[in-house]
Amino acid sequence: VTLWASVCFFLHLDNERVWLDKGRYDAAESQFYQNRCEKASGVKKERSTGANAASVSTTATNTYEQTGKTISTIASSISFVVFVHVIVAALSKLECRVALLEKTPAAAAAPSVPCTNGKAAPHKSRVLVNEEDADDDIDLFGSDEDDDEAEKLKAQRLKEYAEKKAKKPALIAKSSILLDVKPWDDETDMVKLEECVRSIQTDGLLWGTSKLVPVGYGIKKLQIACVVEDDKVGTDLLEEEITKFEDFVQSVDVAAFNKI
Repeated sequence: VTLWASVCFFLHLDNERVWLDKGRYDAAESQFYQNRCEKASGVKKERSTGANAASVSTTATNTYEQTGKTISTIASSISFVVFVHVIVAALSKLECRVALLEKTPAAAAAPSVPCTNGKAAPHKSRVLVNEEDADDDIDLFGSDEDDDEAEKLKAQRLKEYAEKKAKKPALIAKSSILLDVKPWDDETDMVKLEECVRSIQTDGLLWGTSKLVPVGYGIKKLQIACVVEDDKVGTDLLEEEITKFEDFVQSVDVAAFNKI
């Protein structure tokens, strides 16, 4: 009794350091790992199921596309066959018509009546006769009378043209000239010099404005403008006529020359 009591006392003292429920904890641990393994296997099953569904969808899509292509090919083949049948039927009808025309007698070769809009067509022989008469009226070689008339008509037209041209006023070419008339010295009477220049009168000459332009040392030159007809008056003629007044004029220069 004493020994058993000592053993029970020892067990009572070390009660806190002894794991009396270890069997229950081992069962719970094994149950935990078992549940975890079952969850992991369930996720794998779900993934494999999703992959299978995707492959099934891709297969269905490919099958649908192949079916559509097959249907379109069959439809085009059917339409081609129908088109060939239509062409064959048309060719057979055409062959029948050609054969019928070949068997028809030469009634189609009857003379056709020309379309005259309801009027009777002239007889062919009458038309030929009229054409022959018209050919007889044509003189292929002409005659002397026709040549004379043509020459007279040509001469008359030339005469009318010459008269018309003579009546038309001809264009007269004119020029504007500016002359510098220089005196001998400052004692020369410039008024008298200008009177001498303007005293030159000829057909096709028209004097214009004038002015005195200082030259130097109290000497002034006469600058005078004029308009001339090119066919009648030239610069050489003007210089020659002006330099004749030797008592007043030393020289003559052309300052400007413009066509009008």
